[in-house]
Parts: sequence; C-alpha cells; structure tokens
Amino acid sequence: MPSAPLRRLAAAVFLSAAVAGTAACGGSQPPSAGPDASVTAAPGASSPAPSAAAEPVPIRQATPTPAEEIPDPVGISVDGTGIELEVIPVGQEPNGAMTLPGNHYQAGWYRFGPAPGSSRGAAVLAAHVDSRTEQLPIAGLDEVPAGTPLTVTRSDGSVLRYTTQEVKNIPKASLDQFDLFDRGGAPRLELVTCGGKWLDSVGDYEDNVVLTAVPVP
Repeated sequence: MPSAPLRRLAAAVFLSAAVAGTAACGGSQPPSAGPDASVTAAPGASSPAPSAAAEPVPIRQATPTPAEEIPDPVGISVDGTGIELEVIPVGQEPNGAMTLPGNHYQAGWYRFGPAPGSSRGAAVLAAHVDSRTEQLPIAGLDEVPAGTPLTVTRSDGSVLRYTTQEVKNIPKASLDQFDLFDRGGAPRLELVTCGGKWLDSVGDYEDNVVLTAVPVP
C-alpha cells in the first residue's frame, strides 16, 4: 500500500491502462456507443425491373422490437459494508476508456451498456478505490463474501436487489478476457474498483477487483 500522499487518484490509472487495451478500475475497453451498422443501397443504385411473369411478393409491415425503457441507477449500497455510493451515468474518454467520476462519493454507470434491471447483459458500475489523502469504503470490495445483498436505487424511486455471486481480483493485463462489458447472457451487475499491489514502477494497481452480483428473483 503506498504511503501519503496515498495512492494516486484512479482516473489517471484508469486512462493509462486503457491505452494498452484495458481499463484500470473499469475493466476491458468498453464497446463503442455507436448503433449497429445497417446495410443501405449505394447512392444512385436502382432496383432491377421485375419480370412480367414474376409473382407479386407479399408485403408485411415490419414491427421493430421496442427498446427496454429502464430508469437510470442513482445509488448503490452493499449490505454490511461502508460501500454506499451515488451513481451517475458516464461514457467514454477520447481513447475509448470508460470515464470515471472524479471524486470519492460517486460510482460511474457505463450508460452505453445495459442498465441495472435490463433483461440481458452486464450492468457495469465503477468507482475509485482511494483519493489523494484517504482510502475509500470501496477498498473493502475484495472482502465482500458471496451471498452479500446489494441494493440499487433508480431514478424513479424503485429499488433493485442483488446477491453477490463472487468477487475476483483480476490482473489488469488479462482483464480483456473477462468480457466485463458483455451485452448478452444472463442479467448481472459488475461493481469494479482497483486493487491488488500498488506498483511504484508503473504508478498503478496490479489488479481490478470485480464483484459480480445477480438479481434477486
């Protein structure tokens, strides 16, 4: 553990690792916020004339699948710990790294991925492990036992409840393999911060601590 001033504000750490393809305190580089590409005809292209003998093609109106309308998360707490944070939506830095709030009392929710309460995929929340002067409550994330309840408060006043499935220390060098920002699969919550050894040689933590929680039915 580094001495005073305590470990550097994790925003700088976050960005330095993202350049190499991983994001400190936020996991692997998140997927782009852009919409899926669609195929369009080239400008000026015309459709071939139908054959006189061709049968008419039935037309059916396409009905798009409506997007999930889910309230934003505004708070998260982990029962039996001092971890209780305001949550704000965040995006990406110019280099593709997930943005983190620049303070000790907020966690960032990656707004271009699933939200807590989505029917599929990982909702990712990340926060700093320390400030310039003190260790923050989320520094105890690596000690949260499986089965610990979590509560997410949403902008409409509703509350979601989760149960901790596991907590892992994942070396930043291999975090891309963890698929932290997965948009598919079963719904889950990923709460992330920095952890492991402080490496003076690179001015960074060795690991990310990732708590995975699943919704309470």
